[in-house]
Amino acid sequence: QVRFVESGGGLVQPGGSLRLSCTTSGFTFSRYTMRWYRQVPGKERELVAGISSVGSTPNYGDSMKGRFTISRDNDKNTVYLQMNSLRPEDTAVYYCYARGVYTGLEYWGQGTQVTVSS
Repeated sequence: QVRFVESGGGLVQPGGSLRLSCTTSGFTFSRYTMRWYRQVPGKERELVAGISSVGSTPNYGDSMKGRFTISRDNDKNTVYLQMNSLRPEDTAVYYCYARGVYTGLEYWGQGTQVTVSS
């Protein structure tokens, strides 16, 4: 049974930091590209960051570059998102996503709320 457990969200002041974690089970994590997306009610889902199955070639949305860092630990079946210099416009529900390199199978986490406010 595929399962994603997201953690690390919460309330933080502008300029602060949070680290999101997504721990997975039930599939071969090391053969999946991992991504983080975010969504605000009434707006389109937005790609935050992505990382290859072996942890190379990380990529980010324009507003995240220089502030966010995606990483993964294949021994722990976990992907992380380190968020620094947070802004109120970063407020959203953040979702963990997996895509199989060979199979094209897709899985989604349940999402975790991040709120940036003073």
